[in-house]
Amino acid sequence: MSNLKFAQKISKSIDKLIQDVKNHTTNGFPQSRRRKSQNYIRWFCSGIAIATYLIPSLIPRPVLSAERLTLSYGLLERSIPVESLENYARTGKIDDELAAYFQYAPKERLQQLKELLLTPIPLNAVQVSQFLYTPIGERLLENFATVIEGDSRATGLYGIRAALILAAAEPEGLTLLNVVRKFPSSQISINLARALELTNLAQNFLNQTQKAIALIEKEASQEVTTNSAENTNTTINLLQPGPYKWRKQPIILNDASRSRTYPADIYLPQVSSPRPVIVISHGLGSDRTSFVYLAEYLVSRGFVVAVPEHLGSNAAQLQALLSGRSAEITSPREFIDRPLDVKFLLDQLTKLSQSNPIFQGRLNLEQVGVIGQSFGGYTVLALAGAPINFPQIQKSCPPSQDTLNVSLLLQCLTAELPLTGQYDLSDPRIKAAIAINPVDSIVLGKDSLSQIKIPVMIVSSSKDTAAPPLPEQIQPFTWLTTANKYLALISNGTHFSTIAESPNGAIPVPEQVIGPNPALAQRYVKFLSLSFFQTYVANQPNYLPYLNGNYINRISQQPLPLSLVRSLDLNTGNTSQVQISSDK
Repeated sequence: MSNLKFAQKISKSIDKLIQDVKNHTTNGFPQSRRRKSQNYIRWFCSGIAIATYLIPSLIPRPVLSAERLTLSYGLLERSIPVESLENYARTGKIDDELAAYFQYAPKERLQQLKELLLTPIPLNAVQVSQFLYTPIGERLLENFATVIEGDSRATGLYGIRAALILAAAEPEGLTLLNVVRKFPSSQISINLARALELTNLAQNFLNQTQKAIALIEKEASQEVTTNSAENTNTTINLLQPGPYKWRKQPIILNDASRSRTYPADIYLPQVSSPRPVIVISHGLGSDRTSFVYLAEYLVSRGFVVAVPEHLGSNAAQLQALLSGRSAEITSPREFIDRPLDVKFLLDQLTKLSQSNPIFQGRLNLEQVGVIGQSFGGYTVLALAGAPINFPQIQKSCPPSQDTLNVSLLLQCLTAELPLTGQYDLSDPRIKAAIAINPVDSIVLGKDSLSQIKIPVMIVSSSKDTAAPPLPEQIQPFTWLTTANKYLALISNGTHFSTIAESPNGAIPVPEQVIGPNPALAQRYVKFLSLSFFQTYVANQPNYLPYLNGNYINRISQQPLPLSLVRSLDLNTGNTSQVQISSDK
């Protein structure tokens, strides 16, 4: 049996086994056992893939890998040897086969190509295999397969999956060059027509985003000009830690109603009077250390800060997936459990403030603010009063293969939630919310976000590819109807700019993905949070001038210039049609 057919046979068999396990639902097969069986199957897949390809002596057969890279456009085809591409990447030499393609390319683009071919991604074969057999991983493979094909059309998805697993097992690690070399087909065909179609969609998407960003920057500049003559008192130095000493008190929370036990860190300032409470919700694949810098800053300024760990969507959950101990990135139920984690935390803090000497007389639980990033951004918006939008989810999921918004794959997990469930996720104790890089366009949408009545700030990053700024933050900002709303834009920031590096062995994120000067982005988060929560949670109006365009313009720095607006009309920038990309 050829290497290609063998890869297809294994991959198809595993898919069938997983589907058979899923189908047992209607035959009384318990959900816990069903998930465990799927986990075992995926783990078995990892072992088979690695053993089959890394120990060739187990199955004697000729090794088949891609020899030529073919670019096809309708009936037209041109191909280049993979060996020529590899020699160029490793030595910089352009042979006759490549010369015809490279002669018109700028030198800087050729250098970028070399880096793209050789830059490793820090994931091993088991981790790659585990991710690619999740629903989100499979959906991404389906999208790739519309552009990349092997000797037959069927090789696309299976060939890409096999190549990624094999490449990750190479000593050099998972690089694009190794993926090309390990593709289990004699040639790889790039469908240029489809690639150009996606390129045009991407360019459209980018153009709309750039127009919206330019509109925000123009609006912010006009606000600075309008308010330049105003006498605003901004003498407080927000960039320095505050005067309060503090202690960190870890607690364990046990919510028996959900069979959910999780830790939280409580930061307590040394004060004699009750202080407002700020809750921080981390993102998917992060943990409660991701915003330690913010917790320590806010507690030094006199706030009590509570940071729960969302166990079903934290760094440990991601590590469990990538090591084969879990079958999913996160459960659909996590969209319910995360807000409930915060509500239960506030309930327990209320009890502790009445009975525990460490907490007595130190917490004001009628003045609560919440701040969250990414999945945590969704969490705080749900707590602020935006219910899960099941009609929008049913309309928009699964997302179109043409979508460039990968966060929709996460949001559409909610389509698996029971529609009959009663999900009361809001909390009246919360007086203000900050959502950083939130995912919300489908799971909440316009109808839900417009129900929020408390002050809201959305923080967006212009180069966020995980939760694209236009559909996930900029347009949702326009859907807010609350009287006090703010949109802060960190130009050149990414999805990871505001996240601190975790000391708990989380999956490393390449510097290119983090983007420039994360320390500056984190500084912005600190003083935006302090000003916003002092104004709208602690009821200190003397902090309102720091939420003013003049002040933001003064502290804004390169390479991450900051803009702040309180209103935005996307029709002015001709970008209102972008929501179509989020709908089915």
